[in-house]
Amino acid sequence: MKRRKQQQIGYARLTKPMVRDNGVLREATWDEALDRAAAGFLRNREQRGPNSLGIFSCSKSSNEVNFMASKLARSAFGTNNIDSCNRT
Repeated sequence: MKRRKQQQIGYARLTKPMVRDNGVLREATWDEALDRAAAGFLRNREQRGPNSLGIFSCSKSSNEVNFMASKLARSAFGTNNIDSCNRT
């Protein structure tokens, strides 16, 4: 979509991460946003176990990207729940 078209429909792309505090979104630093995301993954894994997490990857991605996604799932999340959608 061209920038001109984005401005016409009032759509603007986020340029900074947003975090929610007490139900209200506010701008945050990348470090804070990534720390919150990591804490959420860890909290979910601790409460529900490693098989509560999974990775979706794209069949059109390179082998290297799919390999890194599988390493993330197995190493960081401790799960084998990986779908690279190779059926398409």
